Amino acid sequence: MNIKDIIKQKRLECGYTMKELAEKVGVSEATVSRWESGNLATMKHTKIMLLAKALKISPAMLFDAPASSSLSLTQQEETHIKKYRQLDADGREEIDDIIDVKLAKLQRKAEEDAESLG
Repeated sequence: MNIKDIIKQKRLECGYTMKELAEKVGVSEATVSRWESGNLATMKHTKIMLLAKALKISPAMLFDAPASSSLSLTQQEETHIKKYRQLDADGREEIDDIIDVKLAKLQRKAEEDAESLG
């Protein structure tokens, strides 16, 4: 499934109009329309994070990440998942936010490194 299809499907599942989703993400309704049409070239990382949060999904899900059943997990990863599942909704949200911040920093660094290489 393409990102444009995921955005539209999840928006509809959440019961949002394009305008409502736009307000949650801090963009115009026209921008949401462009995203759902496949015009994603100018989509900023910060907007991806806000969009995923508004749609109640992980940012990776926007990119159609493989299902966990097809992943091979290390023992440490399995332990983390078990601990995560023991958290309440607030705890999970806090951990999700920490992960999102770390990933955003990595993304910025990768972009800066790419720019410095020319």
